[in-house]
Amino acid sequence: MPREAKFDISVVGELNLDLVLYGLPGQFELDREYLASNLNLTLGSSSAIFAHNFALMGNSVGFHSAIGEDALGGMCLERLSEAAVDVAGVKRFSGRQTGLTVILPQPEKRYILTYPGVMAEMRFEDLNLQRITEARHLHLSSYFLQTALRPRVAELFRAAKATGLSTSLDTNDDPEDRWERDVLEVFPWVDVLLPNEREACRLAGVEEPRRAMDFLAARVPVVVMKCGEKGVLARRGDEWFQAVPQSVAAVDTIGAGDSFDAGFLHAFIRGAKIEECLRMGNLAGAFSTTRSGGTEAFRDAAYRKAFLAQ
Repeated sequence: MPREAKFDISVVGELNLDLVLYGLPGQFELDREYLASNLNLTLGSSSAIFAHNFALMGNSVGFHSAIGEDALGGMCLERLSEAAVDVAGVKRFSGRQTGLTVILPQPEKRYILTYPGVMAEMRFEDLNLQRITEARHLHLSSYFLQTALRPRVAELFRAAKATGLSTSLDTNDDPEDRWERDVLEVFPWVDVLLPNEREACRLAGVEEPRRAMDFLAARVPVVVMKCGEKGVLARRGDEWFQAVPQSVAAVDTIGAGDSFDAGFLHAFIRGAKIEECLRMGNLAGAFSTTRSGGTEAFRDAAYRKAFLAQ
């Protein structure tokens, strides 16, 4: 651990808003107009949802990302700042556009449509490495969306470990579904890997989740596989851990995995046992589903404190 850490965590990743349209049909026809029953424009992107909710759990967060020179980027910064996230590490790209994700929830799954914008243009050279390492821990989300940064992500993690930080990675999905093996070059510098069930299998190149855990646990000290309504399965060396999800009346699951990450790492950086980390992860993930969007539940301070006090 660095001798003097300015932040509990440094987060590197993408930054955009989510436009969520509710009440649309499961199938679409070309040239037809469809009416949504409701909408929500909220802070989106895995990295920002994680940072926002992690901060509101009582942690200090330094955020490192990129936005364009537009109103969407300004709204992103405003929402993060309201949660007391330090956004000095967010670079504004002149004349460029901030990304946007449109989400169309369905009863069991959802359509996710993303315009990357500058999230695909941020390079290693755009990061303030000294500021990033002024933390106890480094977390990176959405590896496959970081097109320009991706060739040097291993270097970023190696520098963080050399400075004394612990590290975590949530790759999220690969929109191209190629799952190229360069991600394995990052694993030697990762302390905690946080995929969902499908991502774990795709990363390992196998179809069976437990075989995927065998592959990943041989390369990363702690692997935590999120399995939706089935709960979560974790592996540390030869040790297995399992936890059932918290039961809540869910509104939608946007950001649930990122909120799980926030809860898990909230406990992990404090040296908690894996069982407690999983409990906090499940609690934070479940809480996020009780309001529309990935951050709205956490923005209600009284509601958040009462729920997490469980």
